[in-house]
Amino acid sequence: MSELVPGGNLALPGGAVSVRVPGPFDVSALITDDGGKVRGDGDFVFYNQPSAPGARLRGDTLTVEPAALRPGATRVTVAVSPAGPGTPLSALPTPVLLVADGGGRPLARFSPPPCRQETVLLLAEVYRRGEGWRLRALGQGYADGLAGLARDFGVDVEEDDGGVSTRTAPVAPPRPGAPPSAGGGFLDLVNSARAAAGCPPVAHDARLADAAREHAGMMARGGRLGVEGVDGVSVHQRVVAAGYPYLAVGEHLVSGPPTVALFLDHCLRHEAARRTVCDPVFTHAAVASAGGDGPGDTYWTALWASPLTPDGLDRTVGEVVDLTNRERAVAGLPQLSRDPLLTAAAQAHSADMAARDFYSHTAPDGSGPGDRAAAAGSVRRTIGENIACGQRSAAEVVRGWMNSPGHRANILKADFTHLGVGFAGGGRSGTYWTQLFGG
Repeated sequence: MSELVPGGNLALPGGAVSVRVPGPFDVSALITDDGGKVRGDGDFVFYNQPSAPGARLRGDTLTVEPAALRPGATRVTVAVSPAGPGTPLSALPTPVLLVADGGGRPLARFSPPPCRQETVLLLAEVYRRGEGWRLRALGQGYADGLAGLARDFGVDVEEDDGGVSTRTAPVAPPRPGAPPSAGGGFLDLVNSARAAAGCPPVAHDARLADAAREHAGMMARGGRLGVEGVDGVSVHQRVVAAGYPYLAVGEHLVSGPPTVALFLDHCLRHEAARRTVCDPVFTHAAVASAGGDGPGDTYWTALWASPLTPDGLDRTVGEVVDLTNRERAVAGLPQLSRDPLLTAAAQAHSADMAARDFYSHTAPDGSGPGDRAAAAGSVRRTIGENIACGQRSAAEVVRGWMNSPGHRANILKADFTHLGVGFAGGGRSGTYWTQLFGG
């Protein structure tokens, strides 16, 4: 059985799959296409509406049968909220997602980072990749409850006496005509929002603009939103291919708004997207749009990034080491020393995963953690490795590892005395992290 961290994913077998969250929680699901919006109120599965084509909720278990989902459905997002109204998730035990195949055989387990003020949590998504289906661990929280989550997915929610009912939110018809140029006024609007949030301005970067333009064009060509275009290339791969190696990256992929002002207004009205617009870590930004086949269809890609520099990489690696040693100190264990040879091996593995687009302890050439450590010149007698992908900060990745029993065991293993950390941006997941332990 796989232990997942936020951003981790696994291939699903054919047939039905069940996801269960035991404890004082309500499980719900939203069925969408690649655009991330429901088609109708029947796409919201929860305690008042426990079934839809291909999805059935019974108690604490949601069963998803991908082949039976409604036409056009490519994603089922699984959420959890407290069974008692008005209760924050922080007041309850951490929810644990248990994934099994149709025969009940365990496939994966995911325990997200502890919650704070959130009252609903996106735990995972079952999504189509090519001809197969995969599951990705999420761990994204909402502070405004099930109603706020549903609205973000296009459901109009009515709340009565603590209950929730739904009807599909009306979608404004697209305006006829070709989409306007994406660039005008974008940075002025963005930097005005950032100034109001107390954040420094971002500057335009031509490389990000090239990547945004290419990705928007691919989404328009395929007629759907997606981190991955119809050419099989992810937006993060485009950024690196355009010549912008990054230390931090963010993206907004949206369809519909006819102008850049309305596109940015859409981003600022959603909490998670607004945090990206105003994140002080970013120093550069760019936006592009492309028209689709339908009248008025407009596909937008906005990219936010800060460049990879030796000093920045060293700071990020240092943060991971410091956070790891804090966890060891809490457990009464001695600190790990930074090891340059283990660091070189860890960095090479992260870069390899990003460049060759794989995610595994075993590289395509068959080499494992011990092989990589030895190739870097390390003579440590015991070697252990943690990897992760998709996390956007040192704090997020260490938190994810500590909430996974197998990764936590490596961090808190008394036999380890030294540590190397690697980070690389790119690939399908956007970020790749490696911890290589030695003792």
